[in-house]
Amino acid sequence: MASDIASTDFSNATGAQAAHDPSHAARNRLVIALLLVSTFVVFLNETIMSVALPRLMHDLGVSAGAVQWLTTAFLLTMAVVIPVTGFLLQRFHTRPIFILAMSVFSAGTAVCAVSPGLELLVVGRIVQAVGTAIMMPLLMTTVMTLVPADGRGKVMGNIAIVMSVAPAIGPTISGLILSYLHWRWMFILVLPIGLGALVLGAWRMQNVTEPRHAPLDLVSVVVSAFAFGGLVYGLSTLGEGGDAGGLPGWVPVAIGLVAMALFVWRQLRLQRDDRALLDLRTFASRNFTVSVLMMAICMGSLFGTVILLPIYLQDVVGLDTLQTGLLLLPGSLLMGLMGPLVGRLYDRAGPVPLLVPGAVIVSAVMWALTLVDQQTPVAALLAGHVAICVGLALVFTPLFTASLSSVPMHLYAHGSAVLGSVQQVAGAAGVALFVALMSLEAAGLLAAGQAPQAALTGGVRLAFLCGAVLSLAAIAAACFVRRPAAQAAGMPGH
Repeated sequence: MASDIASTDFSNATGAQAAHDPSHAARNRLVIALLLVSTFVVFLNETIMSVALPRLMHDLGVSAGAVQWLTTAFLLTMAVVIPVTGFLLQRFHTRPIFILAMSVFSAGTAVCAVSPGLELLVVGRIVQAVGTAIMMPLLMTTVMTLVPADGRGKVMGNIAIVMSVAPAIGPTISGLILSYLHWRWMFILVLPIGLGALVLGAWRMQNVTEPRHAPLDLVSVVVSAFAFGGLVYGLSTLGEGGDAGGLPGWVPVAIGLVAMALFVWRQLRLQRDDRALLDLRTFASRNFTVSVLMMAICMGSLFGTVILLPIYLQDVVGLDTLQTGLLLLPGSLLMGLMGPLVGRLYDRAGPVPLLVPGAVIVSAVMWALTLVDQQTPVAALLAGHVAICVGLALVFTPLFTASLSSVPMHLYAHGSAVLGSVQQVAGAAGVALFVALMSLEAAGLLAAGQAPQAALTGGVRLAFLCGAVLSLAAIAAACFVRRPAAQAAGMPGH
């Protein structure tokens, strides 16, 4: 066992030296650029639905709790599939994994484009999510493999441009399309972009990793589906204010908790022989653990806010879809443009000088959003959204860099998978929790005789209060994230 691990570490170190060879610099830049272009496409798709949800509620005749499944099912599918990517990234070359991811994503986009109703639309979003789930860890693991430790902050900052600008453009494009075209055009227009990225990558993508044997534990895959699915489905059921097929909403939550405990127990046993679907030895690093915890809090608050703000802006403030998309654009673009600067500051100063101010800004805005009402000026909402995006820009690049740089090289694929899984589950849980609180509070205020807009405003305030309380934990976590030792020493690996 020890000899196997030593052999793995030696081969990984040798691979890292080869990857960092200056003669491979042009190849590495090409591979990372192709992955960034494709990630831009899938991230654009991830947020294109946020502004459209109120329109879809009207056009399809469904509730807020039901239509949120277009986002929740997407995030949940990613959370279930991402652990499997740890297996894929170890077993197969870069190029075939890339082609698989973009092919599945394009197929899901085509299904969404022809969907007659909510059910098939959710199916298409699930298929899209499978492709997206593969792309995220593929990008992060490739960057960790190809980029020396002392330069990762800068590269992660460049990645932040794509990861921020694409979601920023998504709601604006959605608002523009919905102002003049049917909602299906959101997918009809994305489809050729996805196919173009697929063709370009199939033509120019090169293999940069060496596959090795890695077992796939099917039992872990099934148990993880029950774990993540039960938790998010239970929260979503509570969000609709109803029961899950006649069962109280807490039942699937309880099933999810039990399955999660079984999943963790099985991984702890399997990782002794390097057979775990998700190797939890990544959490042996306290820095990784704290970073993942803070990432979970921030992602839950972010996705919950992304869902609630368009509903509030359109149903309470009275903006249309295009106005809503344009209001959300400046802050998100600023978050992307700050990426390179934040990355360079991270390489110089480390994470804490960026994380603590960022977490404080996010928390301050969340507390301010608990005060919104029917007369809140649009300018104040715009300023608040810009401010929270600045805070998140200071948070995400340092967290991605510090967390993945804290695990041993042979666990990069698992570290990327763990980070992606936690990120997406937290996002799905944040959406479900925020909508649950909004729906339950609004229903109670309606029953008490308040007008619909006033009742919805009260529900939105309660949801933001939950996010504000959670943000305090993020501030505490930010104080304990440290620069990984290899980065502090300026070394190219562990």
